[in-house]
Amino acid sequence: MMRARFFPLAVLASVLCSCQSYTLRSSVSWVVSSNDVVEDADLSEEVAPALLVDGAGLWKQAYPSTNVLGDSVESPGELVKEENDNVAQLSSRLFSYRLEKVKKSGSSSPPPHQETARTARYIAHYSDWGHLSTISTQDKIRGLPFGNIFSVSDGPLDNSTGVIYFYVTPMDNTVSDLQSNPYASLTFSEAEGEFCRQMVYDPEDPRCARLTLTGKMVEVALEELVFAKEAMFSRHPVMAKWPVGHKWFFMKLELIQIWLQDWIGGVSLIPLEDYFKATPF
Repeated sequence: MMRARFFPLAVLASVLCSCQSYTLRSSVSWVVSSNDVVEDADLSEEVAPALLVDGAGLWKQAYPSTNVLGDSVESPGELVKEENDNVAQLSSRLFSYRLEKVKKSGSSSPPPHQETARTARYIAHYSDWGHLSTISTQDKIRGLPFGNIFSVSDGPLDNSTGVIYFYVTPMDNTVSDLQSNPYASLTFSEAEGEFCRQMVYDPEDPRCARLTLTGKMVEVALEELVFAKEAMFSRHPVMAKWPVGHKWFFMKLELIQIWLQDWIGGVSLIPLEDYFKATPF
């Protein structure tokens, strides 16, 4: 009787012992590992000729989502080919970097909401990325708004200028749009940082400030390239490893209007003079 009671447990233990170890992954598992970071690696176009040929190759999935969810009896080891492993290793080198390479921000909290120009400069300076809206040149949405995410910088963390710099490639749809119509709007949200989470503000709460800069996107002039490079690479050091074959270049936004909502009761249109006179620190 006792043996019969414990027989199912014995069978279960036997099955578990015979199974290979496995790792649970989300349905979209991106291969970008901090353990595989290679600093100052040679990532010339000869080394990485095909990784960035199209948008789908930017981030390589580890396994197809159907197999992650158990729809196939094949093991992950059988699905991941040698070519995928090589791409994954190279991807981790191109799109990762050590955090100590990024200078830490000394700012702890935003300025008082009454100081609108300073608040705008604060958001522009401490935002690492923003949403850029252009007028599309894509066939199906030609003439309609199109939005895209870009890493940005208005200068190294200890040297804010208020001028927003970009590092872009002609292969990007947004850059194609800008060649047709150079005017764009760049939106930041204070929800990117910790303040709104700490205050339990929803991103659409007026007290969680949002800033939209509208202007003309232009290529950075030769005499400004050194600073633009320092501004971008000090905040986004991984960019220095991106393949040169994609003809990356620097752009900046020449401002026309500064729109800010940072409190209940309306929005502020900040004069350019006040914006550039203010400081985020």
